[in-house]
Amino acid sequence: MRIAASALASLLLLTACGAGEKTGESSSTSETSVLSEKDQSETSRLNAYFDEAFDAQVARSPMFQTRLGIKTDYDRWDDPSDEAALFELEEQRKMVAGMKSGFDFEKLDDQGKLSWRLAEYQLDVAEKSFAYRGHNYVFSNMRGQHQGIPAFLINQHRVNSKSDADAYVNRLRGVDEFLDGHLLRFETAAEKGILPPEFVFDYVLGSAENVVKGAPFNGDSDSPIFADIKKKVAKLVDTNKISRSDADALISDAESALLEDVGPVYESLIESVSTLKANATQDDGAWKLPDGADYYSARLGQMTTTSMSAEEIHQLGLDEVARIHGEMEAIMNVVEFEGSLQDFFEYMRTAPQFYKPDTDEGRAEYLAEATALIDTMRESLPSAFSTFPEAEMIVKAVEPFREKSAGKAFYQSPAIDGSRPGTYYANLYQMSAMPTYQMEALAYHEGIPGHHMQRAIAQELQGLPKFRKYISATAYTEGWGLYTEFLPKEMGFYTDPYSDFGRLAMELWRAARLVVDTGLHDKKWTREEATQYLIANTPNPEWDCIKAIDRYIVMPGQATAYKIGMIKILELREKAKSEIGDAFTLAAFHDVVLRDGPVPLSILEEKVDAWIAEMKV
Repeated sequence: MRIAASALASLLLLTACGAGEKTGESSSTSETSVLSEKDQSETSRLNAYFDEAFDAQVARSPMFQTRLGIKTDYDRWDDPSDEAALFELEEQRKMVAGMKSGFDFEKLDDQGKLSWRLAEYQLDVAEKSFAYRGHNYVFSNMRGQHQGIPAFLINQHRVNSKSDADAYVNRLRGVDEFLDGHLLRFETAAEKGILPPEFVFDYVLGSAENVVKGAPFNGDSDSPIFADIKKKVAKLVDTNKISRSDADALISDAESALLEDVGPVYESLIESVSTLKANATQDDGAWKLPDGADYYSARLGQMTTTSMSAEEIHQLGLDEVARIHGEMEAIMNVVEFEGSLQDFFEYMRTAPQFYKPDTDEGRAEYLAEATALIDTMRESLPSAFSTFPEAEMIVKAVEPFREKSAGKAFYQSPAIDGSRPGTYYANLYQMSAMPTYQMEALAYHEGIPGHHMQRAIAQELQGLPKFRKYISATAYTEGWGLYTEFLPKEMGFYTDPYSDFGRLAMELWRAARLVVDTGLHDKKWTREEATQYLIANTPNPEWDCIKAIDRYIVMPGQATAYKIGMIKILELREKAKSEIGDAFTLAAFHDVVLRDGPVPLSILEEKVDAWIAEMKV
């Protein structure tokens, strides 16, 4: 990480030493605490133990290795079997049991104790997730290896040498076994009555068919994977890393693998999914699944890291929607719009000034302007931050093969070795779903100071066990993303009232999610009822509303994390400002939130409370 000079000394004191680092280089978690050698030794031993377990887990996952920029097992896929999933859970259980039997919690420093608690938290999440492992739809409009395979090869598998290209071809050879394993899980779940709603099947079929559309399967233009390997091999030739004859041999081998190993298993998937579609119903919520109510309750707990009930979340959503509507009406007065709020929504949906042309030029303009917004924000960060990521980031359109089913926008973390930048993906499939008045808030959320700041900083943290950099705590990460849509307002951005309306529209979208997610999965709303709620209460275009509900249906509870996380971060910030007074700074608060990586909201609150107490001494 790059650290502003003014914050360097204090940040060094805030980072404890860890495995893989030279012990003794960092001191304590605060300027006032001094650890005994015994405490340092126990924490260092525990960190080494955690890193050994993490490295062993990584070694069992060729795909995770690739995401980390490691080229070991570069020609292989992960094991998709239920047996492999159970083995991973058993290893996690053994790791936590070994932690409890081999180390003394009371002898750990503060960071060591936090690592201990986070290891327990991760096991608890894994246990609850494993109990419902069949409930997560293997193939859906939002996820699944039918679209994950090409996305992984195109975006993750770097080709910098002939051996990298050979590994790519060998991965193509392994697609049949890998995808077939996921297909088996899909069919096994179907036998237990776990099938996505009927509408999902067309999304899955469309995405799968796109992978095997084009040469060498059919047609004149290249299929997505064939185009990718050709492009990567051509670059090797251009940089004189391989000969033309080597390139021709590689492309020939790739063509054979696509025809012999990729095409047939995709055809099997398409046939199986088409057959099972006949058994699907139009029931949309998790309530329809075996033990569906318990499953949804577990999902809410996992996603929000709270004990809030579905009813409490639903009411919170209704209250927040009403509040934000009031703030939007104030903006209507500023721009002197005459009519109701719903009239204003319709105006924002249809006025041409708020939309780029649905052309290649319009898409290029959108990407360029989003990049410029992030660049401008980057220059202003020192006013609110003292810690910055080293990793670069780019803005990129979602690839055509998955843009129809993919979400509106998402972020991909950078490779830890710096070989791949962080990426904000904007889905420009329909420009009518990407209004320019929301561009600013969306860029801040996915890029800077949102997901890129949080995730890249987490990956670059020093002195902590490696697993701390990759913890999944959705309410924290997405709460931060939504918080960083609001933060620029305080930093002097959103000077255009329509752009400020866009900020509110994005927040309203997340508030409405609380209503529709619980409506779908707890109150048995239909897909149509949930869609109509979004259309009536948000300015988003109808297509955007349909796609959003389709996402919430197949990912129960996930959409509730954003607003709940944001509310908690703002609540903790206001508490700190009130109790610390003039000594409070945004940069210091943001360090407290970011410096230890992702954590459940309850632990985040403890961290902020400890900081408040420290500042008041």
